[in-house]
Amino acid sequence: MKPRHPSSSIASIVVVEDSDEDFDTLREVAAKAGIARVIHRVASGGDCLALLRGEGKVNLSLLPALIVMDLNSHGVDGREALMTIKNDVLLKAIPVVVLTTSANPKDMAFCYHAGANAYHVKPVHYNQYLLLLRSLMHYWLDSVTLHAESVKVS
Repeated sequence: MKPRHPSSSIASIVVVEDSDEDFDTLREVAAKAGIARVIHRVASGGDCLALLRGEGKVNLSLLPALIVMDLNSHGVDGREALMTIKNDVLLKAIPVVVLTTSANPKDMAFCYHAGANAYHVKPVHYNQYLLLLRSLMHYWLDSVTLHAESVKVS
């Protein structure tokens, strides 16, 4: 991948989530919040890396504005994908927000040390999960100016 000049296209969101229910909830919140971005879902960290490298079923024209990463997936998990992304000169500017069921302090410490931009534990109660997703999307997609918005993939 080689970065190119900015484009008027809007960068997408990549969601690494193997739970259909959790992904559907995230997509529903994005729609209700008026998030006008394509959401690409991948089921594992390995699938995320393939997508970012242009090896997936979808070709991205821009690097994603945000990656929402579940840690626990089959194959290459979120931890390994996070480390790979944050050690790649072209990918490391993409914000990676960990959204996981793990409240393990070792997981949290690992993710922040590896370069995660935020770490959220999925709430057990649905209404709390909705509030967390709304807050997360508003902050990362409406409040923050993202560097990755200007990087094209070639």
